[in-house]
Amino acid sequence: MKPYNSSRKSKKEEVAEMFDNIAPTYDRLNHLFSLSIDKLWRRRVVRIVRRMKPLRILDLATGTGDLAIKMAKRIGKARIMGVDLSEKMLAVAAEKVRRQGLDDHIALYQGDAERLDVADGMIDVATVAFGVRNFGDLEAGLAEIRRSLRSGGHAVILEFSMPRNALVRRLYGLYSNHVLGPVGGLVSHDREAYDYLPASIAEFPAPDRFLEIMREAGFVDCKRRSQSLGIAQIYIGRKP
Repeated sequence: MKPYNSSRKSKKEEVAEMFDNIAPTYDRLNHLFSLSIDKLWRRRVVRIVRRMKPLRILDLATGTGDLAIKMAKRIGKARIMGVDLSEKMLAVAAEKVRRQGLDDHIALYQGDAERLDVADGMIDVATVAFGVRNFGDLEAGLAEIRRSLRSGGHAVILEFSMPRNALVRRLYGLYSNHVLGPVGGLVSHDREAYDYLPASIAEFPAPDRFLEIMREAGFVDCKRRSQSLGIAQIYIGRKP
């Protein structure tokens, strides 16, 4: 599925356009809708990555830079490359990086996760927070992550999922349809974006299936950690 369902544009083009449109309000709405639980999930990702002791981190779909900034603060020796399709999301990220004095730790680039300008085996850890479901080609994106990683390097992916518990799933659906969509559309002036975002979660592969896709892409030791009753998952895979 695509945000605007235009026959003239690819999914990647529409995703870039969507995030350009909602960049000015993205952080505020993101933390509001998640009740700031997304900050807890990112801290858990940072703890996982920190234990891997990486020197070179690739943060794909870096958006406004929240995860990259948290990793830069907690993993002092690491150098982080943040890549995103959206020029305006990167502009927000760049300002946040500048304000926090992290220019020497984080480099931001506009680019495509499926065609990275990164040499083979250059990266110790690749991270993606809430971005893989927006890849134009999920398998191609995972293959490119694997290519960029050194042998023994890890992919750490944070993504929303549909809760298994029927009651939680029902409440989550009601919240997405009756709160997230209308309020997000009103504040961002892009209702289609905030209809697409929850719909893309429902369309994304179930957690166990996504682990299979990671294995098919060549990752080993694949595992996941469910977050907040299954509302999100942290996926971990290693390049052999």
